[in-house]
This record gives sequence, structure tokens and C-alpha cells, in this order.
Amino acid sequence: MEISAAVVMQLRNKTGLSMMECKKALVEASGDMAKAEDILRKAMKGKMDAKGDKPSGEGRIAVALGAGSAAIVELRANTDFTAKNDVFVSLTGALAQAALKAPAGHYTPTGAEAAAIEDIRIKTGETIALARGEHVAGGAGVHFGQYVHHDGKTGALVKVTGDISEEAMRQICMHIVAAVPSPKGVRPEDVPAEIVAKERKFRLETAMESGKPQEIAEKMVEGGMRKFFEDVALLEQPYIIDPSKKVKDIVCTARVDAFWRWAVGEQAGA
Repeated sequence: MEISAAVVMQLRNKTGLSMMECKKALVEASGDMAKAEDILRKAMKGKMDAKGDKPSGEGRIAVALGAGSAAIVELRANTDFTAKNDVFVSLTGALAQAALKAPAGHYTPTGAEAAAIEDIRIKTGETIALARGEHVAGGAGVHFGQYVHHDGKTGALVKVTGDISEEAMRQICMHIVAAVPSPKGVRPEDVPAEIVAKERKFRLETAMESGKPQEIAEKMVEGGMRKFFEDVALLEQPYIIDPSKKVKDIVCTARVDAFWRWAVGEQAGA
């Protein structure tokens, strides 16, 4: 059957695929636009699944705040060009909003959000996927702050109980994103045990290799570990906006319960 160029263009605009591919699908579907789109979706999905092992090293972080809860998501793509596309940026924000409406905990897109991810996969030919998503529940007296860097590649979410301003929480999140080294826990006791053990082992081996007796080496390690916790515990870090203060001085009487610092491409849970 004869398919008009206008109809082919309409399908091309919806899918981002070539005129030839769109016309072929329309002919197969006898001119039915919805059927033709399904034909293309199935055909392209097969091709894309074949290259699903290609790493998705680009993407975007988005954070959404709701009434008593918050969400943070990471949407990945293969290229920075796609990650900067307005449609991709908009979808990342929409996924964060959808996560707010999902049950607390890990978020997996379904329905319209899953279909929107698939649409971008088809249009770009890239491996587009939600790398991770989290809906964080609050409670009485709990507040959330957020900050996403201007390039969208790094973002932070902080959960605080008590009296604190939105601007103070935003600045704490800016610190979390920018601080070097990145904070590993809110307080020294919150730093993961495996990180502490690895650091302690390294310091002890270094001291012993320098010829120090074990008793002296262990004392050196304890002193070094105190400095280590000042470097990696959020509240003990020099406040990046005013290094004469520590982050705990900005928090004042409030309590930081948890924070999330996500960067595009890192392993989930990092």
C-alpha cells in the first residue's frame, strides 16, 4: 500500500528512527501508526539487547523532595550528548518524582516511566537504564536537603532531624558533593567497618615496615586514625564554604541522620 511522506515523518518524529525504517514498519502494519510503532519497538529492542554489555558511563542524577520524604535517582546513557539532551534531563527528574510516589526503599520504574526509558533507548540506540533509585522516608521533625551539581553528574541528599534551615541543608549537600576526600559516614562510628579495617591495616603495615616496634607502631596508628576520621566523617570535616568551621558547627543543635552522595557511573551503593 502507498504510505504518504507526511505519515512516515510523523512516525519518524515519534521514534527518531530513519525514514526508511519507519516506512517499512508502516507498510508492514498496513498504515496503522500504533502497530508500526510496536513493530519498531520490538525490532530495535532486539538489536539493543545484543549490545547490552556496552557500559553506560554517562548519565544524570536527580533529587526530588516531597512532604516528609525524598528520592534520588541515577539514569545512565552511553554518551554525554544523550545525557545532556532535554528529554533525558526531563525524564530523570520525572523518575525522581515517580520514586516519591513509590513505596519507601529501592525504586524500580514501571508503567509510563519504564515506557519512557524504552522510548529513549529506541530513539538514541543507546543503553538507557535506571542505574539506581531510592525513596527515603522521613518522620516527625525530619527534614531533607538536596543539591545537584550544574552538570548533573553528582548530587547529594541529606536527612536531618531538628531545627535547621533549607539553605543550611543545601550548603551541607554542596559540601558533600565537593569535599575531598568524600565523606564516608556522618560520624566516625558511622564509617563502614571495612573501610576502617583497610585503613588501619595499611597504616600498621606502613609503620612496621619503617622499622618501628609493634607497640610504637600501634600507637602511631591510633593517632593516625583520629586524623583519618576527621578527614572522612562528615561532621568532623572542615566546612568547605568556611574552612575555619566544621560541618557540625553548621548543623548546630540539629542531627544529621544520613546522607547520600551519588556520582554518575560509580557502583551502586558506593
